[in-house]
Amino acid sequence: MTTQPVDSPDLWAGLPTLDEPPAPVWEDPVPLAGPRKLADFPVDALPGWLREFVAAVSEETQTPVDLAGCIALSVLATAAGGRSVVEVRGNWREPTNLYVVVSLPPANRKSAVFALLTDPLYEAEKQLRTLTQPTIVEAEMTARLAKEAADKAASKAATAGADERDELVATAIALAQTADSVTVPAKPQLLADDTTAETVTSRMAEQGGRISVMSAEGDIFDIIAGRYSGKPNMGVFLKGHAGDRLKVDRQTREEYIEHPALTMGLCVQPQVLDDIGRQEGFKGRGLLGRFLYSVPESMVGHRKIEPDPILDQVKETYRRHVLDLTLFLAEWTDPAVIQLTPEANAALKAFQARLEPMLEARSGTLGHINDWGGKLAGATARIAALLHLAQHLTKGHTVPVAEATMRDAIALADYFTSHGLAAFDAMGADHTTARAQSVLEALRTHRWADVSKRDLMVKLSRSEFPTAADLDPALSLLEDHGYVRAQPVVRTGGRGRPPSPRYLVHPRLTDPIA
Repeated sequence: MTTQPVDSPDLWAGLPTLDEPPAPVWEDPVPLAGPRKLADFPVDALPGWLREFVAAVSEETQTPVDLAGCIALSVLATAAGGRSVVEVRGNWREPTNLYVVVSLPPANRKSAVFALLTDPLYEAEKQLRTLTQPTIVEAEMTARLAKEAADKAASKAATAGADERDELVATAIALAQTADSVTVPAKPQLLADDTTAETVTSRMAEQGGRISVMSAEGDIFDIIAGRYSGKPNMGVFLKGHAGDRLKVDRQTREEYIEHPALTMGLCVQPQVLDDIGRQEGFKGRGLLGRFLYSVPESMVGHRKIEPDPILDQVKETYRRHVLDLTLFLAEWTDPAVIQLTPEANAALKAFQARLEPMLEARSGTLGHINDWGGKLAGATARIAALLHLAQHLTKGHTVPVAEATMRDAIALADYFTSHGLAAFDAMGADHTTARAQSVLEALRTHRWADVSKRDLMVKLSRSEFPTAADLDPALSLLEDHGYVRAQPVVRTGGRGRPPSPRYLVHPRLTDPIA
């Protein structure tokens, strides 16, 4: 065997020298946020009678089952909100009202779906008014007679002599107090048509603390943003979801609601979500974190011309069950308390344990919307209670929520998580990813093999990156995804401004075919 001397140039050919470090090995970068794969609506999680009707409505109207399914949950919340609570554990109780919003483009027959789902609520409202009409007439008559008696007593006292004036004044005061104590009940109302913050508050005060806003349009968001007042008015919408005490002082009267329960079931056009993301008034107030979002794919262009109609029996069963549940719970002044079985509680705890790491601000899937994610366990308990009531109707308060029902609620929570992420993408909630995309575009445009943070700041928009610190989260995300690598900062030891951090750039960005 022939050997070569150590100083032979052929022996060292192709090997790096001390002055030329080996080129770094790059793996394929992980894409930043792209189109999300959305979960299918778990229609099997609904009780049988509700599942059949939701599927039938979807078929007849040729609309995504998500729309009918989400509005069905809002119908249950309208029936139960303000009249029942679910006791989770310790002092943790959740009311059973929900905020649900579905995003669909025009021509998706939203109004037809709303009408089919909400018709029994209007029928229940009509029946409640018929039942309470005699009580209202009696109270109105009593109040009128009491006021007339108090007015007569006051007139008599005003003209009485000194010897009998004190006694007549006392009588007039007593009659006035009696007249003032007569309360005339408001006509029962389940659904609010006028949705300004002021009228929603008044309706809830009149209706024992609850009301529901159901709409196939997105006007409510414009109203909340201040269409009429010129500034956002969110108080009633924030407290109406959480059940926090609500007190409003007006010139004409004072309104106080101990446990407000507002339900909202809305369907909006996708543009509405885009607009919400630009509304500064919605950011940081927590309102968007209270909604459950659904962004199904439109069926327009793929619809059947002659779909199967809803069977009369399926429609009648739905109507009767919604009526039974609504009329039964309407009688409760103190809310019906829904309990959990130990197994259901354990299932919810396991879901919370799975959810918690997802809320971590930097690395969690829901980190950028942890205000929303932090409310998801409570929303899951609310959904479980609603499914339970739909299963047992007038007996739900006598038996606890089963484990299977809680798992159905968790399936719905996973669905809303998938769609919530897509909805918040549309609203621009993930600012770090959006800014990282801007940096990525700059790296592609300039094709730097390596770049300093200072050079990047020169090329990026100051409106998006006002300071160098605003660039750090985006660079960290790009580094996590393998697009750049931070280099050690070499300090010279001299005075003056320290050197700017430098980053190696993935060859794929400098040479797309690499």
